[in-house]
Amino acid sequence: MRVILFYIGDYPVRSYGLVVALAILLSLGLARYLARDTIYREHIHPFTLTAVISAILGARLWEVLFFQWSYYSTHPLEIVAIWNGGLSIQGAIVGGLVAAIYYTWRHKLPFWEFVDTLAPAVVFGQGIGRIACFSNGDAFGSPTGNGFGIVYPEGTIAYERYGSQPLWPAEIWEGQWDILIFGLLLVLKNKRLPKGMLFITYQCLYAFGRFALEFLRGDTPRYLFNWTAAQWTSIGVIVIMLSILVFLVKRVQTVKLQS
Repeated sequence: MRVILFYIGDYPVRSYGLVVALAILLSLGLARYLARDTIYREHIHPFTLTAVISAILGARLWEVLFFQWSYYSTHPLEIVAIWNGGLSIQGAIVGGLVAAIYYTWRHKLPFWEFVDTLAPAVVFGQGIGRIACFSNGDAFGSPTGNGFGIVYPEGTIAYERYGSQPLWPAEIWEGQWDILIFGLLLVLKNKRLPKGMLFITYQCLYAFGRFALEFLRGDTPRYLFNWTAAQWTSIGVIVIMLSILVFLVKRVQTVKLQS
């Protein structure tokens, strides 16, 4: 667990940025493999550039506005310092989704088929990306109150807040949850499901797991019901996705009746 892995001259190579870059590359390769027999394969590379830019913007804005506004409102120059960490995965998903809506509209592609194709690769990248949070000492848990947990080293945000207290491994468990979702999506990908079902399943399962694990987090402020911003976002995502699912199912039933 090292915030700075090594130096190239005077330039520090940070574990956070390196692992995030690795997660993007692995997701890109996986997405191309999953789309190998579809019309979407040729769109993976051009879409990725748009999606990464949109996701980074969304991730940073979400983190600044909803997760750490009390800090960034008094340290505005730190808003652009994304190399120090502070990217919300939920914000990245929102940014990526906006990019997908725009890209499929621009290229006249079926939106739901496109995001169904990408869903396993995206959640796989999220799982790898949580290693970046662990290496950087952010997205950490609250004190366990016993001998079990992660003790973060000096130089990490977790150590600055809690010192040598053992903390819940919330970010590690979230990464493992993402990999379980990835495995399930691979199984469901070969099933005859309504269009959009794979993407909705991914969104709901991730939101459910994130909501549960947020009770162990110790790095974000809490609001109504003692919930974090991530928990409120998760509930919103689940409600929206289930509403969309009802709409899609009814539309399929209507088309069958008309035919």
